[in-house]
Parts: sequence; structure tokens; C-alpha cells
Amino acid sequence: MNRRVARLRAVQALYQMNLIGLEAEQAIENTVSAEEEASPFFEELIYGTQEKQEAVDHVLAQNLKGYTLDRLGYVDRSIARMALYEMLYIDDIPMNVTLNEAIELAKAFGGEDAGRFMNGVLSNSFDTAMKQKTDETEKE
Repeated sequence: MNRRVARLRAVQALYQMNLIGLEAEQAIENTVSAEEEASPFFEELIYGTQEKQEAVDHVLAQNLKGYTLDRLGYVDRSIARMALYEMLYIDDIPMNVTLNEAIELAKAFGGEDAGRFMNGVLSNSFDTAMKQKTDETEKE
């Protein structure tokens, strides 16, 4: 499972977890097909996003202009949470790669308007995420 597929499957699993309250293990089982093998990156996205959801939601909520987190659709919320988790906690992936992948996912699930919306939300969050990463690094 390459990273692009891992992100797609992770959004699907996070969506199930958010919408119907599935546990991560069940969502993973529902999402990964029989011929696929869950990659460590895929599992990190799911478990990491779940573990850091409060911190991720805090950054996201600060950067939603005219929206609340609850007002975002389940798919958009799952994509934004996963992308922000990746920006904040996975160091070996450039933030612009994460941003572009999230925009493409939003387009795939919701069309051009969803891609533009995700671009706005995550672009606003980009600076906040960078500042948070810098602050955390300075504390170490």
C-alpha cells in the first residue's frame, strides 16, 4: 500500500470511526480489502489522528473561518484531521505534500468546491501548524 492509497483508506476508516463510532481495528478491517495489506503509514495515520485528535481539532478550530468543527461534513473533517495530524506529527513528509494530497482527497470525495474549501482550511492551518511545531521543538 503506497502513501496515496494509505491516505485514501485512512480517510475511509476515520470517516467510519467518526460517523458511526467504530473502533479503529474494526474500521481498518472494513477498509482494507482482502488483497491489500495495511501499511505502517496507514496505521500511523489512523491511530495517530485518533490519539492526537484533541490537539488537531484545536488547530483546526482556530483556522475555520465562519465554520465550526461540527459544521464540517464527516469526510471533510476526516481529511482535515488526518492532514493536520500529518503536518504536526510526521516529520519526514513536507507540509506542502500533505496539503496537496488532502486537496486531492477532498476533490475525489466532494468535487472541485470541496478541494478549494480544503485548500483554504488547511492553508490557514499551515502557519498555525508550523508555529506549533517550532514551539514544540524549542521546548525540547
